[in-house]
Amino acid sequence: MIVLSVSSGTSVDAIDVAAADLSMNGGEIRMIPLGHQEVPYSAELRGLILGALPPAAATLETVCRIDTGVGQEFAAAASAAAHDLVRGRAELVVSHGQTLFHWITDGTVCGTLQLGQPAWIAEATGLPVISDLRVNDVAAGGHGAPLASLLDTLLLGGGGGQRSAALNLGGIANVTVVGADRDPVAFDTGPANALLDAAVRSLTGGHDHVDHDGAIAARGQVHPHLLRALLDHPHYRRLPPKSTGKEDFHAGYLAEVIDRTGSHNLAPEDLLATLVEATARTVAVALAPYAVRDVFASGGGTRNPTLMRRLGDNLAPTRLTTIAELGLDPDAKEAYLFALVGFLSWHGLPGSIPACTGAGRSTVAGRITPGAARLRLPTPIADPPHTLRIVHPPA
Repeated sequence: MIVLSVSSGTSVDAIDVAAADLSMNGGEIRMIPLGHQEVPYSAELRGLILGALPPAAATLETVCRIDTGVGQEFAAAASAAAHDLVRGRAELVVSHGQTLFHWITDGTVCGTLQLGQPAWIAEATGLPVISDLRVNDVAAGGHGAPLASLLDTLLLGGGGGQRSAALNLGGIANVTVVGADRDPVAFDTGPANALLDAAVRSLTGGHDHVDHDGAIAARGQVHPHLLRALLDHPHYRRLPPKSTGKEDFHAGYLAEVIDRTGSHNLAPEDLLATLVEATARTVAVALAPYAVRDVFASGGGTRNPTLMRRLGDNLAPTRLTTIAELGLDPDAKEAYLFALVGFLSWHGLPGSIPACTGAGRSTVAGRITPGAARLRLPTPIADPPHTLRIVHPPA
């Protein structure tokens, strides 16, 4: 079936839309990527979302406005992609929504909140929508993250005895370690772009939110005292499975560390160089116990050459490359992931891996909002998949 997915990551950069043709034969899933688009949020909605993220407080009116606004803008993006990418042939939409809060207490996830009312998407496209992809795993005792471990494990599982890792560099960095000699392991390592983006917003008075091409950080020097303080966050001492978010790594946290270390007069380029180094170090330290051969990176952080260079240096002799080597666009991996999760849910198959999320059992992800036609689910598939094969359509 042809599946559309719509999502937005913790960086709140844009709405990611992807289309995939998915089929399953035996234990192998075949995915044909059909296209990916990035649709900017309206300035008003993006500002509303950023203003409501932790540690800010938000009224129920704001929550309702965000839930409606994200639903409507996702609906417009999905409708356009249904025409532009697949010429009206889509059969299902999968919506991750926009994460507003990931509730963690003493290392246990108590709840997670993704907003974006799916009824708007179903009404605009006429298609059934699968949404709320994380909460079933949380209810089963898991972290609801990283869901990327599902795609990573299926895609990397054919690597033989050699261990390899998938690394996603969004607002938060997460890794999946796969090897034939052990169960997969996945967890959030800490911030990737979250603190970098927060620093740029603060330095530019909100006029910009990203260090384009890592150009500012490339000119800077690492500040050892600030780096030591950044590496002292308790998240890094927790054992997997574990997850985190902007509830931990936000502008207020960065300001507190800067204040505590007396780093107020640090040059912008030195601040950003130090934040890049913190991300590179925490990823490398997190992966060190697993002795992986290759790391396949994806996400917005792969567009930052300074970050990728420091990651490569810290990971050596492990080889750092991108997921493009395995056939997926690094900018679109998460969007294709959600298409995969929705496809599995539609066929009654689990959308997460308990060994990676910490859940007590495998759960089918999400809930379904019917489209214009009568809802008809296929007969559930009995056996879960063991392999994902990426097949590109002929040019």
